[in-house]
Amino acid sequence: MRAADAEYIRRVPLFRNMKDTSFETLVAAGYLQRFPDHVILLHEGEQPDFLHVIVEGAVEQFATHGDRETTLSIIGPPAALILAAVVLDRPYLTSARTLKPSLIVLIPAEAVRAVFDQDPAFARATIHEFANRYRAIVKDLKNMRLRPSIERLASWIFRANLDAGGTGRFLIPFEKRSLASQLGMRPENLSRNFAELARHGVKVNGREIRIEDADALERLARPDPLIDDPSV
Repeated sequence: MRAADAEYIRRVPLFRNMKDTSFETLVAAGYLQRFPDHVILLHEGEQPDFLHVIVEGAVEQFATHGDRETTLSIIGPPAALILAAVVLDRPYLTSARTLKPSLIVLIPAEAVRAVFDQDPAFARATIHEFANRYRAIVKDLKNMRLRPSIERLASWIFRANLDAGGTGRFLIPFEKRSLASQLGMRPENLSRNFAELARHGVKVNGREIRIEDADALERLARPDPLIDDPSV
């Protein structure tokens, strides 16, 4: 791996505080690669050969059963994909594909497990990553179980607008199909909910969202930091 790439990767929280010798072991075995959108990175049921760490872009974790498919999460940087499978040397429980052009670090799974056993700082960072993923899953479950679909969509728009700078205008960063699946609804339900949101001050044109009445949207979304705030 090039020195410039290694320096860039070192800033990712998972690797930030580990020993220099441990980091050198990982980067010597790994590499940085750019992927176009809609590339399958890994398949559920396969044994992990690499740890995938997202540096840029967005990745969709999804699963299938028979002829059905669902999105479980959409992950952006900096995050490790299915780290638990790599550490435990167990099969992937989900598949993953890029939703937009992405920069991914690939590190052999054996090297990750070896360094995990030897470097306490890396082990702590790994546990921290596990904890964050666990909390994100609990929030997703609460969102799905406690909110009707239109409230889930309103909450997503409310949060996405904040993340985009709070201007009241932003683009959905991936296909609407992926958004519908992430929010636990069919594309036709998403379309109906978008139409209903017009009564609450939200206008949709293709992938562009325009919020014309932020107070009405907030009343519908009922933001809850224990569900919606990624920092909590």
